[in-house]
Amino acid sequence: MVQFTGSAGNLANLYQIVDRKNIWLLELQNGAENRLSVELMQKAINPALDIVEKEHFKLRNTPPESTPEGAEYKGGALIITGLRSQSKFFCNGFILEELVNVPGLLPDIFNPLAIRLLTFPIPTIAAMNGHAFAGGYLMALACDYRVMTSGKAWASMNEIKFGAPFPHGIGALFGEKIRDPRILRETGLGYRFTPQELLKAEIVDVLADGGTEGVLAAAYILADRVSPSAAKGAYGLIKKEIYGGAVNQIKLDIRTPMPKLKL
Repeated sequence: MVQFTGSAGNLANLYQIVDRKNIWLLELQNGAENRLSVELMQKAINPALDIVEKEHFKLRNTPPESTPEGAEYKGGALIITGLRSQSKFFCNGFILEELVNVPGLLPDIFNPLAIRLLTFPIPTIAAMNGHAFAGGYLMALACDYRVMTSGKAWASMNEIKFGAPFPHGIGALFGEKIRDPRILRETGLGYRFTPQELLKAEIVDVLADGGTEGVLAAAYILADRVSPSAAKGAYGLIKKEIYGGAVNQIKLDIRTPMPKLKL
């Protein structure tokens, strides 16, 4: 286990699942609501991605005869989930004060993270063990797959509630991952989607009973199924082509004038 800490304590833990070779679990632990803070992104999520990516390439480039089992690399997957001791929040989004007061939070910190998830060299799975609001929903959409609790949980963009327009990069991410114009419209209007609605809209791939542990069990099964996709090294390169339009739009960083927000 690798532990990532910040100014207020633990931010996240990264596990390599012992009985599932090359499956990693990143458990976000930034308080009860798992806010997508600058510290969480810079001191936990990105460093965790560094570790997983480095290990993936190391394993993929190791000749079979150099491994104890003498077997070829069979690929891998990364699961991202919320605090495992609860089943209420996957991630409750950005911290409003940081959005207002941290210059470049979206174009310089979140956008590169979204691009990295969109093009990551192994499958990424958001194990949504509770609510996913705003930045938390965006992070889940940037992953390749989404497993969500079947219980009480919502996914929503609430910017319209306090008068904030979508920055260009966020609009590009939604346009890439949500192709149904009706769902896209309701997303922009701040509708709170239930797990069942997200499954019907094909935004979520799997619903799971049993709270957080049930979500993780389903995520492990999915990870086992999709991890071989990364074995030959083309997975991330193919994603760069598939999502190239969205990636280029996110990089444009066209800044929308922001109204004065009330904190």
